[in-house]
Amino acid sequence: MLKPETRNLKPPSPIALWFERPIPYARAAALQERLVAARLEDRVPDVVLALEHTPVVTLGSRAKAEHVLRSAADLAARGVDLVTSSRGGDVTYHGPGQLVLYPILKLGGREADAHGHLANLEEIAIRTAADFGIAAFRRPGLTGAWTRAGKLAAIGVRFRRWVAFHGMSFNVAPDLAGFSLIVPCGLAGEPVTSLAALLGPDCPTLPAVRARMLDHVRAVCRPDLYARAASDPDLPPALAGILVGFAS
Repeated sequence: MLKPETRNLKPPSPIALWFERPIPYARAAALQERLVAARLEDRVPDVVLALEHTPVVTLGSRAKAEHVLRSAADLAARGVDLVTSSRGGDVTYHGPGQLVLYPILKLGGREADAHGHLANLEEIAIRTAADFGIAAFRRPGLTGAWTRAGKLAAIGVRFRRWVAFHGMSFNVAPDLAGFSLIVPCGLAGEPVTSLAALLGPDCPTLPAVRARMLDHVRAVCRPDLYARAASDPDLPPALAGILVGFAS
């Protein structure tokens, strides 16, 4: 029998952490690794990271070298990092103005379904686009969220003992020229678009998009999610310890 003082305890609520400035991809990857390890041991709840990256080309587990159209030296001269990632998928570009969502979620029961997790991320992107008057949709055999003008959101994930990590990038107002450095997601001839390209001066701010996207994370898969700045001094102690050196 449970002790009286523990009988009614609930697991900690999932938390979304947002970052104030773009951070390098390698730092975010290292933070995800720490969070995944802690989540596997139940030292932290589910965590959703919402952030921007400094300019970077990343190669997923199925990336082909020829899909990077510039040399590492040329990319470096342009201020663009080149990083091999543990996520699935091919080649993509990240940069300021792009909202990146990294849900570190322990999936169990009916949630332990890779296709279901991908579908949830697509649904979150589609609903977020709809909030700003953009009709986004899925395409059979492809991942992500698409519009008639091109791809709006890209998805690449990984699972470790059913803890999901990596996630989704959603183009709010990045410099789309960054995608000309690569064959985005290995799909030659497929354009990439953004809310700024579609909406012009009516494009929302990235914080406004982030707020709506986190609302849809709640609606789709984590109803008790709450959000805090990663620099908040009152984060749960175990989580605050992991974030030392990462919060901005």
